[in-house]
Amino acid sequence: MLRLVNGPQTVGNGPAFWITFLVVLAGALIYPSFADPYDVGNFAYFLLWVFMALGLCLMWGYCGMLSFGQTFFFGIAGYSYGVLAINFGGGTMTFAALAIAVILAAVAAAILGYFMIWGRVGGVFFGIVTLSATLVLAFFLGQTAGPEWRIGEARLNGFNGMKGMDPLNIPWFDDETLYFEGPSLYYLAIGMIVLVYMGLRMLLNSRFGNVIVAIREDPQRAELLGYDVRKYQLVTFVIGSALAGLSGVLYTSWGQFITPSSIGLPAAAMPIVWVAFSGRGDITATMVGSFLILVAFQTIIVHSQQAALILMGAMLLVTVMVAPQGFVLGIARVAGRLFRRGPREGAEG
Repeated sequence: MLRLVNGPQTVGNGPAFWITFLVVLAGALIYPSFADPYDVGNFAYFLLWVFMALGLCLMWGYCGMLSFGQTFFFGIAGYSYGVLAINFGGGTMTFAALAIAVILAAVAAAILGYFMIWGRVGGVFFGIVTLSATLVLAFFLGQTAGPEWRIGEARLNGFNGMKGMDPLNIPWFDDETLYFEGPSLYYLAIGMIVLVYMGLRMLLNSRFGNVIVAIREDPQRAELLGYDVRKYQLVTFVIGSALAGLSGVLYTSWGQFITPSSIGLPAAAMPIVWVAFSGRGDITATMVGSFLILVAFQTIIVHSQQAALILMGAMLLVTVMVAPQGFVLGIARVAGRLFRRGPREGAEG
């Protein structure tokens, strides 16, 4: 029987946490009713990146696999969605394209993960291999500008990127079509985040979660206790990469385009910064922190892209040197201790 001293933890499990969760969710649901549609569309954009951060948190924070390949699977799924949506049209086919694109990202993760994990690639070399795959894909897509680089009706267009695909849509009442743009995409992203977040909490609080944390702490000990470490690592890698693929599909649907620049080195480093700063050991901190960082980054990048990139680098450096467990997670834990201490002190007084 595997017993852990530091098993998978989340910021909160008590009534106060769930009350706060419901209040925040209610606020998110009513936000479009009084906000400007442009701001709602921007918030939908911020939310679609959260899946990528949650996937990296699962791999890195809970299983100990630092991957620079999130944008690799983001790109595979995004381009796959574009090709499928352009060639097979709109309506419910766009959701079929979403499912197929995420599955293709998961298959690519299974293939790449199999060769790395069964090849005993670990530690810093795991990050190097995933980063290499990401850069190769970005370089390849960047040189596909010629008319010969097409799949059916879909042209890859090199550095200009693929465009012209329909956003996610379904047939609606009175022979109309509901396009998931602006508020509708915002609500779709909220619903998906809640489902993914709750699913990950259930997974991490199960036996599977205990085992991958044991693998993170000491792979050899977990293997000696009878667990097939490589299978658990591969499943974790596939789930985390599929979530990155989901971000890629939603991004492509949101802007109706995707370019190689969304896959390359600067983009590949961003999820590392979000998860490290937020707190890689907790999916709640990662979800909240990544969203807040994205909002701040977008605000700064309007004025200066260089300043935004410098700030991201500085955030990662300060996190590594000052708060390796993450600032958002650290603040949440301090607030939790103060909250628990307050009622007791009041009762004693």
